[in-house]
Amino acid sequence: MATTTGGTPPSVPDEPVHRLRREVERLRDEAARRQKLAHRRAEFWARTDVALGFPAALLAAVSGAAALASADARVPAALGTLASAGFAAGAAFLRSERRRLGNKWCRQAWAAVEARATVLLARERIAAADLAGLFELRQAALAAYEGDEGPRPPGPPPPAAPG
Repeated sequence: MATTTGGTPPSVPDEPVHRLRREVERLRDEAARRQKLAHRRAEFWARTDVALGFPAALLAAVSGAAALASADARVPAALGTLASAGFAAGAAFLRSERRRLGNKWCRQAWAAVEARATVLLARERIAAADLAGLFELRQAALAAYEGDEGPRPPGPPPPAAPG
């Protein structure tokens, strides 16, 4: 054991407090990283939705107009309709709009974790209960994609519809 010049042991920082602070810092960094990832994924799915939906709509409109224009244009119109149906089926299969919304919810959930961690780090002392609350927010962010009803934001569930 090391001693100071006066023969007394050096002051040891409050180890549990430092461990709590390091864990909050780790959670803040994880939340920032996952928030950026969810943002990039939301952008990707938005582009995918447009990339599949716009050609489907355009081909459907052009094919319909061509089919009505003349009897000779029916074969190319049918091919355009098939291509339009393929784009529409691809968009439906990938569920890009739902995935985009899911990533937006996820991004918001991770932003809440990061904000809470930043507030905790601004405090002088962090209690174990504060860390537990932060872990609850983290669990909500991790569970953003679970369930058949689609993603939900963190917090209490919405009120039931009257009826």
